[in-house]
Amino acid sequence: MNSNNRAVVTLPSENEILITRVFAAPRELVFRAHTDPLLIPRWWGPRNTTTIVDHMDVRPGGTYRFVHRTPDGFEVVFRGEFREIVPHERLVQTSEMEGNPGALLEIMTFTERDGLTTLAAREVCPSREVRDAVLASGMEEGLQESYVRLDELFASEQAAAS
Repeated sequence: MNSNNRAVVTLPSENEILITRVFAAPRELVFRAHTDPLLIPRWWGPRNTTTIVDHMDVRPGGTYRFVHRTPDGFEVVFRGEFREIVPHERLVQTSEMEGNPGALLEIMTFTERDGLTTLAAREVCPSREVRDAVLASGMEEGLQESYVRLDELFASEQAAAS
């Protein structure tokens, strides 16, 4: 897919955000990109940040912590807990920015058809106020840029495998 392939962000309820995006990659690779601590820094977050995987224990009950660092040294920290993992099909985890109240529950499904994988990520927020704060944070802009970077990662991984 090219960089014109954008994630679709909808609001199915007053406390939910639904993100849908199609990737030109097998679902095993899309799933691995979300669960491999070596791949996360290659795509997660805006280009002007460095993502550091502080820790990532991918198992039910395991936790993760990612640090985004801007060129001027400002850091934003994301953390959560893995709740359910069905390899290549489903990933359920919490997600929150350190210092902000209210963890989201993220339910991601990975569906492949004809070599394309649709990622559907439903983010359940504790309240409408938290949902609106997430949307106002610039989440969609960062998400779109991350997914373009993920397309680039997939192209690189698939070229290396050829």
